[in-house]
Amino acid sequence: MNDLGPLLVNAVLLVPIGSAMLLALFPDDRVTGRLNALASLLTFLASTSLFFFRPAVGSFLIVDDVNVVFIVLTTFVSFTTSVFSSTYIAHELETGRLTPTYLRFYHAMYQTLMFAMNLALLANNMGLMWVAIELATLTTVLMVGLYRTPAAIEAAWKYFILGSVGIALALFGTLLVYLAARSVVGEGLDAMAWNVLVTKAAEFDPHLLNLAFVFLLLGYGTKVGLVPLHAWLPDAHAEGPTPISAVLSGLLLNVALFAVLRFKMIMSGNPGALAPGPLMVTLGLLSVLFAAFMLYRRHDIKRMFAYSSIEHMGIITFAFGMGGPLANFAGLLHMTYHSLTKSAIFFSVGHIAQIKGTQKMADIRGLTVSHPVLGWGLVLGVITIVGLPPTGIFMTEFLIITSTFARQPALAVALGLGLLVALGALLLRLNALAFGEPYGKDAPSQASYVPMFTHLGLVVVAGVSLPPALVAWFQHVATLLG
Repeated sequence: MNDLGPLLVNAVLLVPIGSAMLLALFPDDRVTGRLNALASLLTFLASTSLFFFRPAVGSFLIVDDVNVVFIVLTTFVSFTTSVFSSTYIAHELETGRLTPTYLRFYHAMYQTLMFAMNLALLANNMGLMWVAIELATLTTVLMVGLYRTPAAIEAAWKYFILGSVGIALALFGTLLVYLAARSVVGEGLDAMAWNVLVTKAAEFDPHLLNLAFVFLLLGYGTKVGLVPLHAWLPDAHAEGPTPISAVLSGLLLNVALFAVLRFKMIMSGNPGALAPGPLMVTLGLLSVLFAAFMLYRRHDIKRMFAYSSIEHMGIITFAFGMGGPLANFAGLLHMTYHSLTKSAIFFSVGHIAQIKGTQKMADIRGLTVSHPVLGWGLVLGVITIVGLPPTGIFMTEFLIITSTFARQPALAVALGLGLLVALGALLLRLNALAFGEPYGKDAPSQASYVPMFTHLGLVVVAGVSLPPALVAWFQHVATLLG
């Protein structure tokens, strides 16, 4: 049965890239939508099997206790998003926002993006991971500009330029880590392999590691959307197709953060190196506070939830920066809950944009009256994302604040202030969107509600009870992260 490991890893990578080439041939929305969902389901099933069947570590690919959590979460959300996308994107074709040619391009690029993210998570070679994240960036740039409107093209160019700057900084940091490792490990693939780097980290030159981590945090931090490197994110979310907004917030930001965590493990293993925690805490807290106040000034519903993503990636980065078993445990759970919740919110926003024909919040009112299922789904999503009990995000935010208060009370107070400000902003906006007299035009929407309520149901249930095996697994991964 151990022979299944290599087969499953290959499936996680080959199914998406093979499907991308196949989907480029079919212009029919029914066929391509179903094929896209089927390919995503097969990839998810293969990734879940990696819990039980793991291949031996290779020079280029690795499945370990850290990345298997990320890969299963990524493939699950990509599957549910593909189910939503299959009905959502058909409506875009019917209304003329997309042509059959762009539809083919969309589905092919969707699976290419899944391949790139999976490769980044499974890579045992830090150079290969960099290439995979760059491929994911280029793919999403093309998808953000899919509608070919002036605003969409501008958002795509902004993402491309800022993303290129970030990836260049990350490349420089990667080269510095290689230089630090080469003097100990020697030239070749071993000096770029995670399993070797982590075990030999204590012997590396700490000065090179310090300089490298600054570049890496800034470079990959751009992809995470941390302030002040966030400028591309609101535009990309607002102008791209809604399923891509869900993937950006729920998955791609996590992949970039995963890269930072890989390098953080190397830094933590070197006693002479700079502690990575304070830098991550600073950028994380700055992101939370900035995004929380910016939420009050948004008028576009997708742009508002994009700033909410910046806030939550700040919370997660803050938790991992604080470090320790409890903060890491809370950070991992928060990342999982945020991916599920934010993608569900963008599913509901996609419905709203199709029904109302706009993303301007001034033209959207009384959804619980005019569209009760959609309106109450949005209410549940916002209640979940702001961390009201008994949802899972309430539990993780409580753990992060209490673990911080035990060590740095001032930081806990600042973080708590940011969370309260964000809570007030989102509830204020929700009141107008969901309640009162309905306002704005109504058009039919064919998108499925199942993915949205599946995600929200999982997060609500997780806030009440988590399976002991899952808790033990996350606790184990939290100890590995340092």
